[in-house]
Amino acid sequence: MLKFLKILCLLLISVCLSLPASASDYPFAVGETIHYDIKKFFKVGEASLTFNGPQNYKGQEIVLITFQATSLNFLDEEKIYLDKQTFLPLFVERNLNIFGRIEKISEHYDQTRGVVRVIKEADGKTEEQAIERGKPIENIYGFIYRYRIKGDYTLGEKFAITVPTKDVEIKLIGKTTVKAADKKYSAYFMQSDPKQYDIWFEDGPGKLPLRIDGSAGMGKTAMIMREVTF
Repeated sequence: MLKFLKILCLLLISVCLSLPASASDYPFAVGETIHYDIKKFFKVGEASLTFNGPQNYKGQEIVLITFQATSLNFLDEEKIYLDKQTFLPLFVERNLNIFGRIEKISEHYDQTRGVVRVIKEADGKTEEQAIERGKPIENIYGFIYRYRIKGDYTLGEKFAITVPTKDVEIKLIGKTTVKAADKKYSAYFMQSDPKQYDIWFEDGPGKLPLRIDGSAGMGKTAMIMREVTF
């Protein structure tokens, strides 16, 4: 009975997270690339986030997002393969170069069981780890794009999400202004508890993520939008 209830719960979550299957239903274009400056007290690097849209991967219909961050002696390249309906991660390929140390990381998600298998290759060695969370596991960028599609800017709304290492509650705090791309935008602000992610979404139909703090993999940094290309 417990196993049946667990499966039923996962199915209900999947239904609730279901997203448009057609690329034409997205409020942003396939091929949209958001370019960011990575800042601490000053600019320390650049990043980009690209929505590649629906694709076929190993015979499975998926959605692909690519992320890249560069700084002095630092490179992070990620291909994030998401479920086409829920935008939950299925597979992530990540290439890192940190001060000349090259790492290749792959993440394999079993969303039914709430397990991610992480394989890391570095210095000629391969390490493997299974992280069991027992519930659907999010990718922060997948969450951002899902909110861009389905979010309605309800003040005070909360989202309980599980990333591989912790449970996080993200709350829509309120409306504010944020400077990005050399102009001021009216924006909605989200913050996580525990404090890790701060996200500012443009107050517009495309819900551009104007600023994202805490996700660039370079410590406490802010990704601030510089431009959008297609």
